[in-house]
Formats: sequence, C-alpha cells, structure tokens
Amino acid sequence: MLELRHISKSFVNGTEQVHALNDISLSIQTNEFVAFMGSSGSGKSTLMNIMGCLDAPNGGQYLLDGQDVAKLDDDTLSSIRNKHIGFIFQTFHLLPKLTALENVKLPLRYTDVSSEEADKRAHALLDKVGLSHRKSHRPNEMSGGQRQRVAIARALINNPTVVLADEPTGNLDSKTSVEIMALLTDLHKQGQTIVMVTHEDDIAAHAQRIVMMRDGKVLDLDYKV
Repeated sequence: MLELRHISKSFVNGTEQVHALNDISLSIQTNEFVAFMGSSGSGKSTLMNIMGCLDAPNGGQYLLDGQDVAKLDDDTLSSIRNKHIGFIFQTFHLLPKLTALENVKLPLRYTDVSSEEADKRAHALLDKVGLSHRKSHRPNEMSGGQRQRVAIARALINNPTVVLADEPTGNLDSKTSVEIMALLTDLHKQGQTIVMVTHEDDIAAHAQRIVMMRDGKVLDLDYKV
C-alpha cells in the first residue's frame, strides 16, 4: 500500500544544512498497524508528513496505492489527502466554533457527498467512538479524550486507505491514552491500516510492528519493545 524507496529530505536551518531523512526504504501493507519510534529529531514526523502528502522528499520515490506521489500536481495531491488519508494529530486540530458533528463532517465539504449522507456517516462514526451523546457539543465543552475521539471519527469519515496518527496520546493522561489506544486497536482489527508516530514504549506496543529511527535513518524495521 505505502512504499518508500530511498527517501531523503533536507532543508536549510540558518547556515546549516539539516538532513532530516537519509535513504529511507520501507513498505507498509494493507491492514498493518505500524508505529514509528525515535527521539526528537530522529525524522519520524518528517517521514509522517511525506507519507501524508503534506511534504515532498528531495530524493527517492513514494508510492501510495501504486501511484508515484512525486509526479502528482497540487490539486491531485489535495484530492488524495482528502480521499485516501485520515489524519489524527496530538493537538486534535478541531475547529472551536463547530460542534462535534460538524467537525466530523468537515472533510466531506470538499467532496460530492450529499448533506444527508454526510450526516448519516458522521452520526454513525460518533456512535462508533462512543460520542453520539456529545454530537452537539463544541471542543471546549469536551475533555481531551473526547476531543481525540472526535478527531478519530473525522479521520475515518472518508473511509481512508490509511490513518496517520501523530502522537495521538501526547496530550492525554494515562487512563485516557489507554482508552484511545484500545479504540485504535479495535479499528485495526476491523481492517483499518494505521501508521502511528510515538515516543512512548507502551503506546508503540499496541502496534504489530515498530520501526525505530535515529538521525534520519531506520535502525530497525521490526523493533521489539
């Protein structure tokens, strides 16, 4: 499903050339649950941005469902992000003035899905993540765990090929983190492909496979915590 071939990424920071990624090659199969681990500056978030078509590599090739992403124009990339990739962020990225239901439906604004179908999907997903009773609440009226559940429902609204989760429990307490990881594990059991970035061993342990990174390189494609 996702194939990275000799991916490199560098940028200039002041007078310094920073090599964020160095010759990364790996594959992620359909219905895998993969966690990327590494310290700050290891390159895991940069790699996540490339896999999510939010950034482009300087070198190498990224294939998403067989498509060479580097050869696609901005409009096509935007369409791929919306149709094939679901994003879950550490800071939730919910719009504060919208209700839970409206936040979940948001990605469908840019599709030809009807209003009735959007409502149906959003209600079903809020029920799936245990928040149907909070559908009319805004983010500031919900706990961190509830906000992350809304974000997960939003990530699933377009039936994505892959869900990319960047530190999905980073802003949550231990009990809530366990609940969110149980939800992601259940989604994986239902067939969802999940790629997650984390620096916590206990969170990474929920994945089938752990990729360990350091200094922009892959140290281990099947690391055991």
